[in-house]
Amino acid sequence: MRLRRIAICTSQVPFTTGGAELHARGLQRALQGHGYETEIIAVPFRWYPPAEIVKHMLAWRLLDVTEAGGNRIDLVVALRFPAYLVRHPHKVVWLMHQHKAAYEWWASEYGDLAAADDGQRVRDIIIGSDNTELRAAHRLFANSRTVAERLKRFNGIDAPPLYHPPPLVEQLAPGECGDYIFCPSRLERTKRQSLLMEAMAHLRSDAKCYIAGTGPDEAALRQLITAHHLESRVMLLGHVSQEELVRYYANARAVFFGPFDEDYGYVTLEALHAGKAVISLDDSGGPLEFIEHGINGLIVPPAPQAIAAAIDTLFEDRALAERMGRTGREMIRDRGISWDAVVEALIA
Repeated sequence: MRLRRIAICTSQVPFTTGGAELHARGLQRALQGHGYETEIIAVPFRWYPPAEIVKHMLAWRLLDVTEAGGNRIDLVVALRFPAYLVRHPHKVVWLMHQHKAAYEWWASEYGDLAAADDGQRVRDIIIGSDNTELRAAHRLFANSRTVAERLKRFNGIDAPPLYHPPPLVEQLAPGECGDYIFCPSRLERTKRQSLLMEAMAHLRSDAKCYIAGTGPDEAALRQLITAHHLESRVMLLGHVSQEELVRYYANARAVFFGPFDEDYGYVTLEALHAGKAVISLDDSGGPLEFIEHGINGLIVPPAPQAIAAAIDTLFEDRALAERMGRTGREMIRDRGISWDAVVEALIA
């Protein structure tokens, strides 16, 4: 069958833009660049109360995307829960992640499903549906090795990792080896900027810290700045433009990215393309697929003192930070991660 029209199916929390939305837009541009008519079909998603999750799953199952306006949709690429439940005879799932609260966040401090009265019932529905529908996909890929390993562990399903480049890949380049640690990410508990903030109170060096992003954890982070008297050393930049983001990457001493069990993580790849060493944590998931301790970054336990020691190491040895940055840039380029490879795999 000759492919002409491709629909990208995804879910979205209204008024929230993050890696998932950038992923979908990047895929759309790549497919359009290869001559395919491509549209993003996004349905709002709400996960509370838990019964809403089941309603959203049903909505995707009832959605007919075989045609639009009398024109056949030749292929569906589904990205995230519950969008990958959509019915289509030629459905490729490129799994960004499943519903975390039913899997790796179950009964953890980050998930709310286990504490709900109907949480176990909803979890069973989600897992049962995933076991059936992901196996039924025409083809199945994972967003990273981390996502693939979760899928194998929880569902017994194999999916090869299919990597894609970060949005700013063409703009990123090394600049100065500056006097600050840069940490760009949405401000929320799972990204753990709070650990970095606490680490700043333990430094021997004079390193500064610039944190870019907005989110629900902002007030708590401001309280930490005050509590640790870090007003002169830590700056919350809020939302920054792409041009500013590129500049902050370029001139940092290093980049900190220490989320909990991240699926993929654009920050890691962007930092490496900018020629910066990356400090990450040993339970951060996706970033660890690109960082080699002592080679292009430092991997430490999720403890403020350990993070502080890593920062001090790079600030007390500028040559080490620069060498790690150069090595990281070479390593990420050698991986050959490209949208052309993604398109080739998805439409094969």
